[in-house]
Amino acid sequence: MSKAYLEGFYYKPRVDRELLAQHADGLLVLSGCLNSEVSKLLSAGEDAKAKQVAGWYQDVFGRDHYFMELQSHGIEEQSRVTAGTLRLAGGAGRPICGTNDSHYLEAGHARAHEALLCIQTGTTMSDPNRWKFSTDEFYLKSADEMREVFRELPEAYRNTLAVAERCDLDMSFGKFHLPSYQVPAGFTLDSYLEHLALEGLAARYGAAPADAVRERLRYELGVISTMGFSGYFLVVWDFIAFARRQGIAVGPGRGSSAGSLVAYCLGITNVDPIRYGLLFERFLNPERISMPDMDIDFADDRRDEVIRYVVERYGEDRVAHIITFGTMGAKAVIRDVGRVLGFSYAEADRIAKLVPTFPLNITPGRVAREGAGAGPVGQARSQGRRALERGQGRWRVHPSRLRARLRGGHLGRAPHGAGAALQGSQAARAHHRLRDGAHREARPAQDGLPRAADAHRASSDAVALVQASRGIALDADRLPLEDAKTYQLLSEARTLGVFQLESQGMRDALQKLRPERIEDIIAMVALYRPGPMDLIPEFVNRTPRPSGDRLRASRRWSGTSRRPTGSWSTRSR
Repeated sequence: MSKAYLEGFYYKPRVDRELLAQHADGLLVLSGCLNSEVSKLLSAGEDAKAKQVAGWYQDVFGRDHYFMELQSHGIEEQSRVTAGTLRLAGGAGRPICGTNDSHYLEAGHARAHEALLCIQTGTTMSDPNRWKFSTDEFYLKSADEMREVFRELPEAYRNTLAVAERCDLDMSFGKFHLPSYQVPAGFTLDSYLEHLALEGLAARYGAAPADAVRERLRYELGVISTMGFSGYFLVVWDFIAFARRQGIAVGPGRGSSAGSLVAYCLGITNVDPIRYGLLFERFLNPERISMPDMDIDFADDRRDEVIRYVVERYGEDRVAHIITFGTMGAKAVIRDVGRVLGFSYAEADRIAKLVPTFPLNITPGRVAREGAGAGPVGQARSQGRRALERGQGRWRVHPSRLRARLRGGHLGRAPHGAGAALQGSQAARAHHRLRDGAHREARPAQDGLPRAADAHRASSDAVALVQASRGIALDADRLPLEDAKTYQLLSEARTLGVFQLESQGMRDALQKLRPERIEDIIAMVALYRPGPMDLIPEFVNRTPRPSGDRLRASRRWSGTSRRPTGSWSTRSR
């Protein structure tokens, strides 16, 4: 499949006979559906040529490995092709195998599938020329249903089970395939990592760091070496060092990797785990063998430079982009189903906007169950029901059922904007590689939150503007964390455009907290999520402040209630 995408892609991935013959060993092959090579020839009346093609496949894959495929979806043309397929099978002693084309799971999903095709092709259910399947038989049928379909050809459904039992694919899990980092002469992966870490230790903590810091570094290096991740650290250090040399903004570090002193000494992160008491064991634990997880952010306008470096440094055949699937959310599915059923955009959009944005991933069904009464959810239920029921008679199924069945479904695939697989073996051998529809091979991108990448780009632009307009050279990684004017801005909730601090709920919390140090911001970001946010009032009341401020805080939030008063919303995160 990888070669079909990388070398044979033309509108669709294609495999030629030469490639099939090269990889024929161990494959079980079926002649295919109505759109297959053999079936098309039979449909065109070219039986002799169809026999010749079937003979080639039988010769290449073997008599017991090539099956003449039979299907029955109630299509007239399929009946004629089936008769020809049986003649080819009987004449050469080829086994037959019954299958059913499955495009949806259950028979009742046929209308939803029809609506999905309309969404994908930009048509409506009322369009007589829309693309649709000719019958409702394209679902995953049970064994009893398949026996009934092929009751006159028992060999067909028996061979279906025989083919399934002969399939044996062994996939190995739990093994790491790390990329290989080429160390300088005289070093091993472990010794070179230690060398770089000791250099970074001196740069971060001076020539004579505390004994506890040295001991922490030795401990982490031992764990990393024992778990076999020295090469991983060196690879990550390598492309981050490249980014810093090129002046590309790199994030200070997110997640559990900020607890690693080795990562801090290497410059992978810029968060001091000693100062903030961060635990290395949350990142790597010898009692829980798992891959390290380093969240890395690059300025999105220069991320492609890092990508290009990784590909050139480690080889294009060892880098593969991660795929992402577009899915239909609650609001989107209401708009799309409304459009294909003929509702006006304004009407469908009005109903979709009544679906609350919090909690996240809410379903229209939950809105219907919990929305009785007043409020936006109740409006969504009552107005939506009146609007959607108008289509029930026209399309033989209630529109809300279409909506429920389509929600969460995949609309298509695309290269992930923030993830890539980098490994030691050739990626084409280890992973299925794809090209996108425009015949461009997907390129890798490093992991990162889009908003975080925007923030890095904005900070880089600001530093460049200050340099150009005032001649002041700033280092964004060395800005002081004790600037009183900055905390005054935060206390006034002037944080629009500030990553993780710009939502209305967070701004309300900052006004009440009146932060004075970076630890206050750390705590607020950690608390501001469903569940822990109930403790924010108590945290504010317990935060040491001058007596006047403490009195004002107690007046703002009652110490007996965990829920803040005033304009507080859990819908903004």
